[in-house]
Amino acid sequence: MPVAPSDKEDEYFHRLEMEQRKKREEERKKQFAEEEKKRLMDLHHMRCPKCGMELREIDYKGIKVDKCFHCDGIWLDAGEMESISEMEKSSMKKMFSLFKL
Repeated sequence: MPVAPSDKEDEYFHRLEMEQRKKREEERKKQFAEEEKKRLMDLHHMRCPKCGMELREIDYKGIKVDKCFHCDGIWLDAGEMESISEMEKSSMKKMFSLFKL
């Protein structure tokens, strides 16, 4: 004879099903976010954030920076500002050392 499931069994399977649904939903959201990130990157890659025109890489003292020739904006990638700052700082130190007694 079949035995009716207890309340605890029903609760267990219901909880298990809810956890699986939650996991699937989180995976779906993660995949959607990745697709949206890729879509936006394809849409905006090497475009000026200010005017939307094409950016071109130029060499500034050995560092590649992005320049918009439409609005003359200069855009830096991660770490480029620090590199330029360090170069300029050493140049300024050399210049000011001329004035020291």
